[in-house]
Amino acid sequence: MAEPSDDLVDLKEALEERYLAYALSTIMHRALPDVRDGLKPVHRRILFAMRQLRLDPGSAFKKSARVVGDVIGKFHPHGDTAVYDALVRLAQDFAVRYPLVDGQGNFGTVDGDGAAAMRYTEARMTDVARLLLDGLDEDAVDFRDTYDGSEREPVVLPGGFPNLLANGASGIAVGMATSIPPHNAAEIADAALHLIKHPDARLDTILKIVKGPDFPTGGIIVETPEAIHEAYRTGRGGFRTRARWEREEGARGVWQIVVTEIPYQVQKSRLIERIAELLDAKKLPLLGDIRDESAEDIRIVIEPRARTVDPVLLMESLFKLTDLESRIPLNMNVLMGGQVPRVVGLVEVIRAWLDHLKEVAVRRADHRLAKVVHRLEVLDGFLVVYLDLDKVIHIIRYADDAKAELIAEFSLTDVQAEAILNMRLRSLRRLEEMEIRKEHERLTAERAELEALLGSQEKQWEKVAGSVKEVRETFGPKTDLGRRRSDFAIAPETSADEVMEAMIEREPITVVLSQKGWIRALKGHVKELDGLQYRQDDGPGSVLYAETTDKLLVLASDGRVYTMGADKLPGGRGHGEPLRLLLELEGGVEIAALVVFAAGTQWLVASKVGRGFLVSADDMIGTTKRGRQVMMLADGDVAHRLVRAEGDHVAVLGDNRKLLVFPIEQVPTLAKGRGVRLQKYQSGGLAEIGVFAAEQGLTWREEGNRRPTKTLDQLADYRGQRAAAGARTRARSFEG
Repeated sequence: MAEPSDDLVDLKEALEERYLAYALSTIMHRALPDVRDGLKPVHRRILFAMRQLRLDPGSAFKKSARVVGDVIGKFHPHGDTAVYDALVRLAQDFAVRYPLVDGQGNFGTVDGDGAAAMRYTEARMTDVARLLLDGLDEDAVDFRDTYDGSEREPVVLPGGFPNLLANGASGIAVGMATSIPPHNAAEIADAALHLIKHPDARLDTILKIVKGPDFPTGGIIVETPEAIHEAYRTGRGGFRTRARWEREEGARGVWQIVVTEIPYQVQKSRLIERIAELLDAKKLPLLGDIRDESAEDIRIVIEPRARTVDPVLLMESLFKLTDLESRIPLNMNVLMGGQVPRVVGLVEVIRAWLDHLKEVAVRRADHRLAKVVHRLEVLDGFLVVYLDLDKVIHIIRYADDAKAELIAEFSLTDVQAEAILNMRLRSLRRLEEMEIRKEHERLTAERAELEALLGSQEKQWEKVAGSVKEVRETFGPKTDLGRRRSDFAIAPETSADEVMEAMIEREPITVVLSQKGWIRALKGHVKELDGLQYRQDDGPGSVLYAETTDKLLVLASDGRVYTMGADKLPGGRGHGEPLRLLLELEGGVEIAALVVFAAGTQWLVASKVGRGFLVSADDMIGTTKRGRQVMMLADGDVAHRLVRAEGDHVAVLGDNRKLLVFPIEQVPTLAKGRGVRLQKYQSGGLAEIGVFAAEQGLTWREEGNRRPTKTLDQLADYRGQRAAAGARTRARSFEG
């Protein structure tokens, strides 16, 4: 057997090590934004490359291919397509709230059309990008070597603009993701200024300033204030956003709905295609037609099927089925300090940005102070030699080591002597001396200010507040770019049933339930059912006339009532399907009754042993798949009948063929329970039950298919109190 080689490695350890390295690389250098400047590495490198190319706001455009080439050649060793896609997104005013790139050419559309190739488009930076880069030459941030060591790049940008919240971010890393919607920069600036004055400010106070996201495509945010508060507290949540619409009146009472703004990140063309598909599939019966009349602004025209349609109900059905309502997720997972990925809340994000601005302000002040001190040293030397210029000229002309001679003669520093030797002859004018003295005074005052700034936390925060105010003024609510685009509203109060009904084509149907429990729905209200086919050993059961928008109540033998939509029933071709399987009933549970739900109606429910009570239809309807327990049953008892309680008397027929009639007020009304005894039996149980009005009388069916109608006087032998035994009768069942 061969000896194990020293080159062998443990596969498990190797995989773990390499996967961890991959995960960290993805998290740190690709997917998650830095909380300080709100940028991922690719976006940061694009802006830095554009700055090196001097593509400042107002300068001439350059081909996007030139920018992409510099990015992938110097800083970002990835594919050019990925880099160009990132650049394109930074220029799309419908994708980014405050574009960082000013694009010239075809940079895509809200319809989902892609941008032109990078060789055709041109780009330069915007004022927002300038704010992010401002201070880069003043030692505001650290630099590091690029991937090949040939260049230097910033670790993070100075970030004078609240980019993370203002433009948002999204990305998927290994085991984590981020999703931050755009916000209004002026509101973020106001919240930051409040936090500078009140460092311990609560989230409740900040949310009075930052009301929520502000999407580049506008729209209406219909999330509740409680949900918004919780999302910003935890850093996780979401925002329901709806399209902005209005009713537009036409001639002769005709009207149409015009959609002028759609939710963020929704492709307009795909949205219209989806609505058209639903229209063809008859899933939107209230909708007549839809067309796109958009030019530069969005204008989607929605026509109702009839002028009597409720526009709110029509839009609610569209919101439920289409991307006219979209949920924008919030997951503020960011790199804190550029190192640690963490989910943070709104206040913490703003504080992190302010702390970064403070650090940048201090570093820029340090850098400027060093420059000022160096210049003052030089100016001090100039002022010294101006006292005896002739001697300076003589030394420079005749001394072997002019620099050393100057230092010894005038007590100069090395820096001062070097500056004097490099001085131009034209600077020896008297006028120049006066300008140097003025510059010296100005720089002396500036040095005092810088030293005061570096020595005072209060002054440092004043400096930060000044830069935040600049953002507030530049992107204030009165500017076209700064005004809020997304509004907040409460969703209209429409019941779920109304919305669901609006999404169903209203058609009459005949519901047929066989003796063995097989159910089907025939189109129309069919009166002649003699030719209807049933399965072997099965036959006619009950028949209901309903509409596809109705709901059906199914009473099971265990006392539960199940709710199902009539539009969900199998069609009339064939024998249908077992109702118990559609409801997923447990073994041994049978179907006791099937009725059409009608809001506000009363029903009489009865068990086999003769117990029952009145119950409202609204108390029986359920929203869950498991149904609602309405009747509580003793051992051995089962739910048996469910009849409409329209009338003032109850007729109960037992298996013993005894009939009892009593006033309905003797039956209690319950939401659920066992009920009271309706009829007394020595053997057997309840066979039939009905409710009738005394003025109309009771119609029953006898053998031979006779259907006599009895008045209350004619029923004197059967009348009594609830829970009595009753008297024998020829009746076999009740009608009506």
